[in-house]
Amino acid sequence: MAGYQGWFRTPDDGTGEGWVHYGKSGKFDADNVKVDFWPDVTDYEKTYKTSFVLPDGKPAGVFSSADKSTTELHFRWMREYGIDGVFMQRFFGVAKGYKNTDKSHDKILRNALAAAKENGRAIAVMYDLSGLKADGEDCSSVIEDWKMLVNELKVTNQGENQTYLYHNGKPLVTIWGVGFPDRPYDIRKIGVNRLIDFLKNDPVYGGCSVMLGVPTYFRDLDKDCIHDPYLHELIESVDIALPWMVQRFTPYLQNPIDHQRDHIIADIKWCKAHGVDYAPIAYPGFSWRNLSLGKPKLSKYTAYGAIPRLGGRFYWDQFTTMINAGAEMIYVAMFDEIDEGTAIFKVSDTPPNSDKAHFVDNDGMPSDHYLWLTGLGAKMLRNEIPVSFEMPDREK
Repeated sequence: MAGYQGWFRTPDDGTGEGWVHYGKSGKFDADNVKVDFWPDVTDYEKTYKTSFVLPDGKPAGVFSSADKSTTELHFRWMREYGIDGVFMQRFFGVAKGYKNTDKSHDKILRNALAAAKENGRAIAVMYDLSGLKADGEDCSSVIEDWKMLVNELKVTNQGENQTYLYHNGKPLVTIWGVGFPDRPYDIRKIGVNRLIDFLKNDPVYGGCSVMLGVPTYFRDLDKDCIHDPYLHELIESVDIALPWMVQRFTPYLQNPIDHQRDHIIADIKWCKAHGVDYAPIAYPGFSWRNLSLGKPKLSKYTAYGAIPRLGGRFYWDQFTTMINAGAEMIYVAMFDEIDEGTAIFKVSDTPPNSDKAHFVDNDGMPSDHYLWLTGLGAKMLRNEIPVSFEMPDREK
């Protein structure tokens, strides 16, 4: 399963939201860029012109996540490459607007539910608490939003052949962003425990399994994690622990694969001892140079291609290491995240670079390289092909 942002907008896509996540301050030009990779839009039914120019002199186009045809294409890629499905990211700010059931995020979720069914892909909701502030806000609006999704969008009741993801016979809902020290909220004061209890036990809207997105070093309550044992209480109350590993394991570490293997083995042992399942996160690389420009707080890994993809070597090593360490499920970050350079969908190897604006290429690999690798990783995870530490050759 991969994470799916679905947050890219353009001025002409009918949402009235302008350039969202492509550029800054409502603009998308050489002075206002937020993405580090350029999408390969060859297969898209609808694209939108930009002020950028490709190396061949043609105008460079992009897609909008708000178009139904975009969502349908992405889910078709999942089916064609053998990716099981996605978690639809639903941020706290979106949940706060639960009374408006006609917002673009809800339309995209509706499109995704239909596309998942059409292509036989799994789909689930992931609530990201990013945006929740410390000024009296809590998880109450997430509870109300889930009620709306069940009542209005019928997320877990799509009729015949519905493909909402179940875990241990129950629909799976994820809560992400608990235990990170850079968050303004106190996990003891925002009602995460009440939200978990609601999702698991409410007589009308409960009966769910819950996955909790936590820091990489949750086990020791150290490094990227708050030092509060209450986090362990929360983890023990859910069904799956999902540690965020992006930027934590990189090719620059000494013996990074051995380090990651040992870490995951210890995580799995801890989770089994506490009655919780475990899903590690794999990612192809990381790059958020354009997003971080002018933002001192995003000072880490600010070079273009800061955590290099190495033509897929880094990504493949994670798959084989996780499976070898005993992982039975893997979360891929992310399907369409070109802001932070973790996208596995089709990206261009010949982006519109210029003196003022720069984008990262695809190491000379085909645009679908990471969809292809993810599909093979999924086959290894499902025991359909042998686990191979040798990276597959597309020419064979």
